[in-house]
Amino acid sequence: MMITIFTNPRPFVGPFDIIQKNAIKSWLKLSPKCEIILFEDEEQTTSKVAKEFGIKCITDVACDEFGTPLLNDVFGRVRKMAKYNIFAQVNTDIILMNDFLGAIKRVKELMSGKPFFMSGRRWNIDLNDEINFEGVDYEQKLRNLIKEKGKLHGLSGMDYWVLPNNFLFEIPPFVIGRPGMDSWLVYKARSLKMPVIDATEMVNIIHQNHNYPRKKSSFFEIEKQRNLELAGGFSKGGTLRDADWLLTKEGLKRPLYPRRIFSQLTLFWPWRLLLAIKRKLQNLLR
Repeated sequence: MMITIFTNPRPFVGPFDIIQKNAIKSWLKLSPKCEIILFEDEEQTTSKVAKEFGIKCITDVACDEFGTPLLNDVFGRVRKMAKYNIFAQVNTDIILMNDFLGAIKRVKELMSGKPFFMSGRRWNIDLNDEINFEGVDYEQKLRNLIKEKGKLHGLSGMDYWVLPNNFLFEIPPFVIGRPGMDSWLVYKARSLKMPVIDATEMVNIIHQNHNYPRKKSSFFEIEKQRNLELAGGFSKGGTLRDADWLLTKEGLKRPLYPRRIFSQLTLFWPWRLLLAIKRKLQNLLR
């Protein structure tokens, strides 16, 4: 199953140098080989890493006045230049294993050419060192690490999105890395009756824990507010709780109750209004 993976790295400095190189190395180990596209960071370190690994880097992506890339241009570039018809946005702190490709292959077969949106929860792990991806047993070692130290993230965290190139909507100019864009994608897919698939049961992804220096920037709240406005407010957001399908060993299944109730309420306006009020209060209290 060949796919195109794309990502917007942070500058490869400090702990993010190790974390992001670990992630990219894991993607390069996937079989069959995937196309990988990186987008340049604000300190121009990504192009050097791309050259080191022999992968593509786009250096002229559209950004806001603070130098943060815009999602519509990133998606537009990928849709035009991707080799493959299935592509995955993956955060550059995420380690992948071959169950990722297996799950995508299964979903593609089950969808029979129809558009879909697939994501899943992550395992949070403290990893501070370079990972050795040599040897046939590196995946088993990572799975053991998940069992020993991993903590499964909540349903609001979506560190990858998989879509076919024929998905049905235009992407607004969301600021990448700020709240609002992934939740809007879930809501938009559901509103267009595209299957939203939670692949957590079949895909183990590892998130390497780190701090979030961008949250301390003077413009973080400005960009966050822009994303919220582009999304249409707190009522136009979703999480994996809104997924209407689960990928399992037996194929695609509807969520079990009580989770299925939340999925069925996704497009029910009074429910959206209640969620919007809750999220607005949570945002004010942070």
